[in-house]
Amino acid sequence: MTSLPAPSKRISSIDFVRGIIMVIMALDHTRDFFHNAALISKPLDPATTYPALYFTRWITHFCAPGFVFLSGLSAWLQQQRKPKKELQRFLITRGLWLIFFDLTILTLILTADIHFSVLLLETLWSIGAGMLLLGLLIYLPYRAILAIGLIIFFGHNVLDFFERSSMGGLPAWWKLLHQPGFIALFPGHGLLVLYPFLSWTSVTLLGYACGRLFTSYSTSERKKLLTTIGALLIILFIALRFLNVYGDPVPWTAQTSIARSFYAFMNLQKYPPSLLFLCATLGPLLILLGLVNDAHTRWKKMISVVGRVPLFYFAVHLLLLHASQIILYLSKHSLQEGMSGAPGALVKFTAAGEGVSLPAVYLIWLLLLVVMYPLCKWYDAYKTRHRHKWWLGYL
Repeated sequence: MTSLPAPSKRISSIDFVRGIIMVIMALDHTRDFFHNAALISKPLDPATTYPALYFTRWITHFCAPGFVFLSGLSAWLQQQRKPKKELQRFLITRGLWLIFFDLTILTLILTADIHFSVLLLETLWSIGAGMLLLGLLIYLPYRAILAIGLIIFFGHNVLDFFERSSMGGLPAWWKLLHQPGFIALFPGHGLLVLYPFLSWTSVTLLGYACGRLFTSYSTSERKKLLTTIGALLIILFIALRFLNVYGDPVPWTAQTSIARSFYAFMNLQKYPPSLLFLCATLGPLLILLGLVNDAHTRWKKMISVVGRVPLFYFAVHLLLLHASQIILYLSKHSLQEGMSGAPGALVKFTAAGEGVSLPAVYLIWLLLLVVMYPLCKWYDAYKTRHRHKWWLGYL
């Protein structure tokens, strides 16, 4: 291990990887809002999917784990510049802010329901909960935080056996912990938990622990360690998936063709992320993080711009997508129909079976990226010029 000085500026390779994650994430959201089969079929269902659709959905599986992992890694890098007391305060307050942002602004953007009939706990909630818990644990020794992360990471699927034996008799708070679902709050309103925080928190803690590789190891040592750990996670995924005993609550079964059997093999639980889901996604991400160099080429710099303003990009691209989708909906339906929503629909201004083909989804996605880049570049420049403003650290 080589002792290195604490970084005095951002590590562009991390921004680049985060930017790739954000770009791919937009593809999944574009499909959600515009694909004509988004509300009537599951893109990962081996019985009904096809290669292009399966790939379009599966590749976006890398986004949430990468996003959460890098949030933990960023916390470690901030620790090199901030006293622990200041970092603890920042992690706890920013975690609470992200949870509030998810329940309010993101819920409104995603559902277009001004009555907030259903409050959503999605990606930002899981990141916020992880930051909050990391802030509470920050004074523990490094090895203790690493150990807690590893125990949750490899052991949380033990809870699957308990959940199956409970026959659905779990308390409401369990949905926040490990099993997604709806929690009734009061008449006409409820909380939909899509990202239970337990397994996601392990990713935050391990991301934080991985930060040491960027401050205490040379580039060559870090590359070797990241690629080795990534390869071991992929091997572990393949081995456990073939054993079909532990690591994912839904075993895979052979299908009528090799292709469909592969679809079933790779169809892993994301809500909450199973051990196998995390191994299959974080493994390649760690290899990419180890292999990628600092962003010197033009296209790498462009992607890195997106990676430097993740929350801004996340909120604005969703707003643009849903606003565009609502306009498309209103070209065929009335405003009253849209505000009422389809029976049982969570999102307003939607109609099952309407939308565009998958190639058109890709065109919309590319157009979105063209629009988002100058916006991200402007905001990145604004943050750089006004870095003394404390509130920008929360955006």
